[in-house]
Amino acid sequence: MTLKAVLLDLDDTLWPVVPVIRHAEAVLQQWLHEHVPVVAQNYSVEKLRERRNTLVSADPRFQYDLWALRHTLLSEVFQEHGIPAEKADHAMAVFADARNKVDLYEDVRPGLLALEKKINLGTVSNGFADLSAIGIAGHFKVSIAAYRFGCAKPDPRIFLAACDAMQVAPSEVLYVGDDLLLDVQGAQQAGLQGGWMNRKGLKIEDERHIHIRPDAEFASLHELAQWI
Repeated sequence: MTLKAVLLDLDDTLWPVVPVIRHAEAVLQQWLHEHVPVVAQNYSVEKLRERRNTLVSADPRFQYDLWALRHTLLSEVFQEHGIPAEKADHAMAVFADARNKVDLYEDVRPGLLALEKKINLGTVSNGFADLSAIGIAGHFKVSIAAYRFGCAKPDPRIFLAACDAMQVAPSEVLYVGDDLLLDVQGAQQAGLQGGWMNRKGLKIEDERHIHIRPDAEFASLHELAQWI
């Protein structure tokens, strides 16, 4: 069947995510030192991360709603130190601003320009990056984030919702992401084609999920545009 749309993952597909999160957590920690020092004195980045992991195990919602997870964590910690929970809104705004200061891979901007001339584009992500703040929202017809939708990849529902929004059948869509399990297999199990964005030149045989076979493999958006 003719390919009518391409859906893209975001983190580690369009930009490296680990340095972004580390930077955002450092910026937040500095803000805590300046505005709520009692919290910063008792909670390092590592201690906040440990407590966040405890919250994830306690509430299934936090498996997909990463915004609510961080906001709930900050609200609880602030309240424990006699700080109004509403201040968590300010803290989250600081974190989100830093979270959206991503360094796009070099091929992303020209690659998106080349792709949108050939096919309709959309995104499906488990994160909460703001594509408007990043400056690439205009390339996409549809963008679905797990924290707003109510479930996360590899749940088929989030893939199918994107297909419905783009008014295409799942079999007419290629989903491209860096994670073999969440992105490739998740898309395939929802009836989409699953493409692997393999920027590091990894071998499937060396990965944990060696049984997964992508429908296509790419090292950049340039390769994806050529493939289409």
